[in-house]
Amino acid sequence: MKGRPVVFVPTSDPKRAARWYATRLGMRYVADEAYASVVKDDDITIRLSRVEGVEPAPFTILGWEVADLARALRGLKAKKVKPIRYPGMAQDKEGVWKSPSGARVVWFHDRDGNVLSLTQLPK
Repeated sequence: MKGRPVVFVPTSDPKRAARWYATRLGMRYVADEAYASVVKDDDITIRLSRVEGVEPAPFTILGWEVADLARALRGLKAKKVKPIRYPGMAQDKEGVWKSPSGARVVWFHDRDGNVLSLTQLPK
């Protein structure tokens, strides 16, 4: 399949979710539509789709690959986004987990409790 993927993220309030993605993650607001609000950055379009009774999945539904995880995490923390800590996972004091492949991963919630992540691949 050719073309750019579009990600659909469930929310109970698309306008509120769009503000959160714009102010906390630096996404650009694109539009409010009847059933979704749309935000994007240079690589991804996210449709924040209205659903009744959001039931967040217990796993990552959307993630970004970043070149410098420490810098990206500092930026999130400055905007009051807190890493998720998972019991039994060897996360460092910043909430970062090192996978068996050497990738470093941190997870966080959006306004609706959806799990999002940042990953820095090993060099």
